Amino acid sequence: MKNYHFRGIRSSKFRHVFGCAAKKDKCFDCVKITKNAHDSSFCAVNPKFIAIATESAGGGSFLTGRVDVTAGRVTGHHGPVLDLQWNPFNDNIIASSSDDCTIKIWYIPDEGLKKCNMNQPILDLSGHKRRVGYILWHPTAENILFEVLDLTIRYL
Repeated sequence: MKNYHFRGIRSSKFRHVFGCAAKKDKCFDCVKITKNAHDSSFCAVNPKFIAIATESAGGGSFLTGRVDVTAGRVTGHHGPVLDLQWNPFNDNIIASSSDDCTIKIWYIPDEGLKKCNMNQPILDLSGHKRRVGYILWHPTAENILFEVLDLTIRYL
């Protein structure tokens, strides 16, 4: 049996990669993100909005629109928000899943939330036996949502 030994100098393919800090006008500061978005998305973006799951007391919440520390939040869950997904067919509709075993579908107005909180979803999908950690919209069929931990598909 032959022993293959490494001969030569190992060179990293990343040795010429470098980064530079973004300018302040291109950054979001003072946003307290959630500590509960395990392997799922703590943020979601589409051509109109950005949504970020935030740390909050008394349940989960998330920000939408241009991020401001005083911006209104979406606050309808009783547990931490675990995943956020924008609808690929409607830029104003977002689905959120939570540790409270629910999925909520929200309609975000074109102007965003401004300073008031939103706590009434347009659709509440409850009855899950376990927390809903991952959700995903179907990429080619409208109004079909896949829930990974519960292993179910819901047609809205």
